[in-house]
Amino acid sequence: MPILNKDMQLCVSFAARPSNIGTRFHNYLYDELGLNYVYKAFAPVDIEQAVAGVRGLPIRGASVSMPFKEAVIPLVDRMHASATAIDSVNTIVNDDGVLTAYNTDYLAVAALLRTHEVDPSASVLLRGSGGMAKAVLAAFAGAGFRDLTVVARNETTGRALAEQYGATWIAEVGDRRARVLVNVTPLGMQGPDADVQSFTDATIAEAATVFDVVALPAETPLIAAARAAGVPVITGAEVIALQAAEQFALYTGVRLTPDQVRRASEFSRS
Repeated sequence: MPILNKDMQLCVSFAARPSNIGTRFHNYLYDELGLNYVYKAFAPVDIEQAVAGVRGLPIRGASVSMPFKEAVIPLVDRMHASATAIDSVNTIVNDDGVLTAYNTDYLAVAALLRTHEVDPSASVLLRGSGGMAKAVLAAFAGAGFRDLTVVARNETTGRALAEQYGATWIAEVGDRRARVLVNVTPLGMQGPDADVQSFTDATIAEAATVFDVVALPAETPLIAAARAAGVPVITGAEVIALQAAEQFALYTGVRLTPDQVRRASEFSRS
């Protein structure tokens, strides 16, 4: 990485529980490609002031994670189609003080459904109703999945999300079963919920695919249980690598190769 200088472009991330994964991913590639950029993670105490800081400093771009994906919408100037389609933002790009919002989560999930060859006729049980859940559910709907169920204790957000994409809403998993299980909640994430398995062993045993969007750790209790049961998995590590590669292109104009994405992802977790 070059020595800090006045021309260096700063990119940041905003999350309630920031990790070093994105920081290491981006900085590894800035260094390898000789780009005059640096990336830093933050846990904002005031998201409005944080976004104002992006505009005013100026900071080149910001990654946006839970719980800020919807809160930043009124704070930007333009919404790209990828963000408008699901009313959720995970990337902000600053072009001379004009802030444009994107959603690269949607693109990453859609790509993973294709590469893992998940059957669109399969039933889907998705747990969560926040901004990331919206991106994931939209990707499933866009890929042709029709048997969709949203599990969320918050009836207001859960029912609204389900109705938006033609899904069913339920408050608890209970004895409901599905061929595809998706966790889009903090359950299993590093922190106070690290030991919580978002679906039971009995539910996992009847699934054909288990998808956990939690990125840290990559081996969540849900993923570990699915592997133990011999059920194919899609991990949050895969999601974060693909969406970060798209962000990288938006910030720098450089489109990464699959090998660069793989190596940066491995480094980010080493």
